[in-house]
Parts: sequence; C-alpha cells; structure tokens
Amino acid sequence: MFNRAHSCFNATVKIITDERCTGYARAGHPEQPRRVATTVARLQGQTELPLTWVAPSENVPDEIILRAHAPEVLTRLAVPEDFDEDTPFHENIATYARASVAASLDALKFARNGETVFSLMRPPGHHALRKKSMGFCYFNNVAITALEARATGAKRVAVFDFDVHHGNGTEDILLNQAGVEFFSVHEHPSYPHTGAENAGHNCFNYPVTPGTPRLTYRAKLANALDDLRSFRPDLIAVSAGFDAYVRDPLAEGTLLPEDFHWLGQTLRSLNVPFFSLLEGGYSKDLPDLIFAYLKGIEGK
Repeated sequence: MFNRAHSCFNATVKIITDERCTGYARAGHPEQPRRVATTVARLQGQTELPLTWVAPSENVPDEIILRAHAPEVLTRLAVPEDFDEDTPFHENIATYARASVAASLDALKFARNGETVFSLMRPPGHHALRKKSMGFCYFNNVAITALEARATGAKRVAVFDFDVHHGNGTEDILLNQAGVEFFSVHEHPSYPHTGAENAGHNCFNYPVTPGTPRLTYRAKLANALDDLRSFRPDLIAVSAGFDAYVRDPLAEGTLLPEDFHWLGQTLRSLNVPFFSLLEGGYSKDLPDLIFAYLKGIEGK
C-alpha cells in the first residue's frame, strides 16, 4: 500500500502520488501502472532522503483546464473509443487525467511555498495538444499549470522539458503566450516528429539525433538550461521524462543515472522555485533514475 501519511517529521522532499493512478492499463502498452508502483516502493525503501507523501487534491475546476484545452478535449474523454493507436480509452480515464492535473496544481502551490516537490502520477501530459489528446497523454498537466501560475501572479514562467520526446502539446498550448518560455531537449527525428526548430517567440527546441554521445547530449541540456537562466524566470515547471536513459526501450538515448542527478543539481543551482512532473521513462530502472534526480535536487 502507498503511505499517504507523513513518513518523516522533518521531510524535505514532497512526493505527490495516489495508488488510484495505477488503476488503468492495457496489455502490451508501455504506459503501465508499475512505473508508479515500483517507484513508490523504491522511494519508501530508501533512507537517504526524508520524504513526505501526499495525495493530490480532489477537484480541478474546468475553467483551469480550459485555459489550455478546447472544450472538446473534455467531452472527448467520455467517448469510449481509443484516441489514437498510442492513446487508448480507459474506463474512468477522465478521473485519472483530472487527478494528474490536480497533482500538478498542488506541486505549483508547494513550490511557491519553497518546498521540493515531485508529482509521481500518471497519465503523463506533455503530448496533449490544445484540441486533442495523444501520445499516452489526455490533459497537458504542465501547460495547464504554467498558465495557472501566470493567472495567479507569476510574471515569468519557464517550462523545461527533458523527456526524450518533444513536448509538442506543451509547445502547441504555450506558443506565443506572454510571460512563458518553453525549453525542450529531445531526440529528433523521433516521435512525435516535431521540435526540429524553434517556434514563435517563446518556444526553444534543442534536438539531438538518436544515439548522440552521452556528453554531447548533456552539453545540449546544459545549453538549454543556460538559455532558461537568461530568461530570469520566477518559477520553473519541469516535464521530467526519464526515457533519454540508455536502456529505455522507446528511444535511443544515451544518458546514465548520474546525468539525471546532474539535472537535479543544476536545477537546484538556479535558485528559482520549481516543481517536477513525471512524463516518460519506461525502463525497469525508472525508480533509480527518479531517485538519482531527487538526490541531485537535494544536493545529496
């Protein structure tokens, strides 16, 4: 069972999760419940980082979702047909998707309070377009939350996406939005076959070819983070995908656990409030990759 109570009085890392998000699956599909369940077990079994476990809030007003999505995205979630070959319909998928959005919005609140926070939920979100669910994603959690941050006082919001696949949905939603900049480091050519060039005045893409040497890949990540720093954001939302890992089955990335640790360290060094949302990552080593990232954030 997941522990929803505080696991340590002096907890320093807040993990938002809910065992109910593991309640959907399709045989043979890589977006499986074990991504979350095995990570929870790994984090609960370690003693290096004190953690606080919280469940997401129960309700998300439609108007918050509708800043990012057209109304037909909400209504389509009730239609019992697959969205595309990668994005199945599941019973109660709207409930799962709303819970993932709720966790993202909670992460925003915690980050604003100066807390370290990671949303360990599914479904992911960064492929969901303004008018269409796709790529395992139903609502675009990070885009919804970036726009909520802007609507509630943030002046300059940066979205940093290190998932191996381009955050095409995030770009679609945030394109030319005032006060928001999007930075995506991703494999190209690869699914979803976007992100080869920058878009608009605020979406910056850093494509790497499949099989790019690890240190070259890491240099591209550093380049993106330098550019993000120059934006001088007052808040950073991170689409944390771990599928650029060398053993991930869905891409041809070359990163190692220490690279995710370095990402966490580097984000911490920016001295800007930030929160992280789980996107991709489909290898059996995902729990260790997330743990490495969290240790980097905490300077361990």
